Amino acid sequence: MSDFRGLRFAALAAKIAALETGGRAAAGALPFGDAGLDDHLPGGGLPLGRWHEVTGAGLEAETSAAPAAFAALMAAPLARRGQAVWVLRRDDLWAPGLAGLGFPPERLIQVCARDEAETLMVMEDALATVGVCAVLGEVEGVDLTAGRRLQLACEKRGGTGFVIRRRPFGGSARKEATGSVAATRWRVGPAPSEPPAGEFGLGAPRWRVELERCRGGRTGAWILEAAKAYSWEAGDVAHPLRLVARLGDRELAPAQPAQRRAA
Repeated sequence: MSDFRGLRFAALAAKIAALETGGRAAAGALPFGDAGLDDHLPGGGLPLGRWHEVTGAGLEAETSAAPAAFAALMAAPLARRGQAVWVLRRDDLWAPGLAGLGFPPERLIQVCARDEAETLMVMEDALATVGVCAVLGEVEGVDLTAGRRLQLACEKRGGTGFVIRRRPFGGSARKEATGSVAATRWRVGPAPSEPPAGEFGLGAPRWRVELERCRGGRTGAWILEAAKAYSWEAGDVAHPLRLVARLGDRELAPAQPAQRRAA
């Protein structure tokens, strides 16, 4: 009797796992290359074959500069494997800026949509297209129905989606639907850059990044920067985003010997 009950529990667990993955095997994960971040994510990296939500705060809700840059660098390794599609509401994406960050603009197709509904529809079509590995779309919000449709589109070809939350023309915030089928939810804001030791001027762009929600993983917060030495041909680094510190590390860092003597 106990063996039969165990088999029933195993079958139920398998059915739940199939529902959570849409009935398909996991498409793998894309590691950031640092255990301090990868250990928070299921499979040791950003889940592929799913869609992810990237949002900002304050003025970023309209301009979405920091969330867009962060999403572009998350998608950059995928763009090297195939085509990338970016669905816009405002025609203000600057391709040279993406190239400066390390995103391959020659692999990018830009589509300007008329409204939210068209943006989501184009994202679905792009995710289900052969040869497209990454799709980025700027929308104000994704309800549960639209989220499930995006996930089904991801599962058709194993593409990965990035929803950049943006109110492109300002206005009041739209009420969010409770719950989400996104694999991860990131909140991104700018962080002060630091030039290399012994140099003056600006350093590599940095972002304050919070992983607010992660299915099968755990939340966290970090300072990340664009890896300036990144070279796709030379393979200098494994990922165009580099972990600088966990938020709070500087405050918790031990005092230097000179500081101890002064104290």
